[in-house]
Amino acid sequence: MPTVLILGGTGEARRLASALLPRYRVISSLAGRVADPARPVGEVRVGGFGGPSGLAKYLLDERIDTVVDATHPFAAQMSSNAAVASAASGVRLVVLRRPGYDLDPSWPRVDSLAEAAERLPSLGERAFITTGRQGIGYFRNIGIAGLVRCVEPPGPPELPEPLPANFTVLLARGPFTVDGETELMREHRIDVLVTKDSGGAMTAAKLEAARSLGIPVVVVDRPPVTPGVPVLSTVDEVARLLLA
Repeated sequence: MPTVLILGGTGEARRLASALLPRYRVISSLAGRVADPARPVGEVRVGGFGGPSGLAKYLLDERIDTVVDATHPFAAQMSSNAAVASAASGVRLVVLRRPGYDLDPSWPRVDSLAEAAERLPSLGERAFITTGRQGIGYFRNIGIAGLVRCVEPPGPPELPEPLPANFTVLLARGPFTVDGETELMREHRIDVLVTKDSGGAMTAAKLEAARSLGIPVVVVDRPPVTPGVPVLSTVDEVARLLLA
């Protein structure tokens, strides 16, 4: 039976694991950053590999036939490690990346969280920051109030110092609704939103809410995928490739 290693705890990764069983031995690798992650079917391992060399050794030790990088579109380090390990071990690599959001062309696009933080003060006075807890430190000193939404409380090592008093942390996990997001933005008097171009239906409602309220959205663009690696956008496409 061939063996596939699926990298990532995304919804797409979980659906792919279900689609490949029982034709494949499926091993799903979770980063371990979330305390109570949704667990996919099949075998599950949690934690890092020790860099590209450790991952390459794991691929050979476990006789992996295919690696599917189904990590979050912004998990750039893990994606880079997977590309290097695949090349070193000779194991096939396929990238599964959901399509990005349907974005308004008037919304400013930036390349990094640092650049997003710089843009916010010129666009509003009360920011809704939905970029996750990692990198939240970039927004500590933007000089305006912020509503930060994330799954778990931000803290060390991502945030060595507490957020300022004019920041509110909201712990919540999607999916979210347009009505709920609209009400949230009105309640907190949000006048600018910042998000990563993560894509996916679970968190797209905030964009529709911002669009209906006339609120500008600062969008952090995705990091590029390693050149030469095949990229597919749906679980069905990857499943057809592997089950052919």
